[in-house]
Amino acid sequence: MLTNLNQQSILDFDKGDPTMYEAYWKSIGDDFKITISASEALSYFANPKSFCWFMLPKLEQEIRNLHNVVGNAVVEGRHIVVGNGSSQLIQAALYALAEPLDPSSPISVVSAAPFYSCYPQIADYLRSGLFEWGGDAHAYVDHDDQPYIEMVTSPNNPDGELRGPVVNKANGMLIHDLAYYWPQYTAITKPADHDIMLFTASKCTGHAGSRIGWAIVKDANVAKQMVKFLEISTIGVSKEAQLRALSILEMISTNSCPTNFFEFGQSVMAERWMKLREALQGTDVLQVPDFPPRHCNFKRNYKECNPAYAWMKAQEGINLEGVMKEESIRVRGGGTFGCPSNYARLSILGKDNDFDEFLKRFPSVFKRLAH
Repeated sequence: MLTNLNQQSILDFDKGDPTMYEAYWKSIGDDFKITISASEALSYFANPKSFCWFMLPKLEQEIRNLHNVVGNAVVEGRHIVVGNGSSQLIQAALYALAEPLDPSSPISVVSAAPFYSCYPQIADYLRSGLFEWGGDAHAYVDHDDQPYIEMVTSPNNPDGELRGPVVNKANGMLIHDLAYYWPQYTAITKPADHDIMLFTASKCTGHAGSRIGWAIVKDANVAKQMVKFLEISTIGVSKEAQLRALSILEMISTNSCPTNFFEFGQSVMAERWMKLREALQGTDVLQVPDFPPRHCNFKRNYKECNPAYAWMKAQEGINLEGVMKEESIRVRGGGTFGCPSNYARLSILGKDNDFDEFLKRFPSVFKRLAH
């Protein structure tokens, strides 16, 4: 066993913290600033006549504008629900689908492996009588036509694949998690058009700390049930966060920034994936997926897909997370995604200096994997 005698600083590539966008927003400087007086935004209510009474009407409009500009989701005739990040909206959607059925036993929530590592926690955290984690959708067994809920993540976290549902039974309900369906990560092949679609500012603009996400929902009753969950859990969403989000979305959709936001994101992601693939050339001890170019309707040409994460695969029997830890690199092990330990997820969303330092340690990782 090789031992790391140098006390290297720990590089955290476990979390999908989108700090790569700090450089862009710093370049905007004072061109973007929000001032909120002490007399503003006191009331619980933002739009009492709307079913989503805590959502600022201007935020709803900017969400619709951005999707129309990018072309990644159908918003015409759909209902918008704002939440405290997409994690809360996942719970709200699960509640909205399960509660009206009044099930005698919890409804299974499934997702195809490799699935987002937080789905099991989100489904089981409250120990709800309405739903529970049911595991890998590939292994789901339909018992007597019981209802189930399938989480469909596209592009998928962790492997970046564009995906559809797996179980495909008439008694199934679908939630599409589209957090990464933005042009900096993948080609926009068509406007997504599903019953429930979830997006988040954290992966769209990089403002994870504002905790703003939104759902695009076809059925009015489902949307109202989601709002009911939000009422009970947090009595809505901070207006300060909404004001910040709507200003940022407006800047992006109108392209009023000095440099184009999506072009910045595409450039950073493309460069990092290029460096990663160059570092992997000539070695067979570690692999990452290949993504063929796809036609992007937003860019109006063919583009490479550069996912937010590198889904790494080592040889069978290796604990890849443990090997990375020996080099003071934190990644998320394959077991949390429903896969063997020779897989691990590496975030590509951090700061430049951390990513460059990671590449410097890569040769030492290869040596450990070869032993």
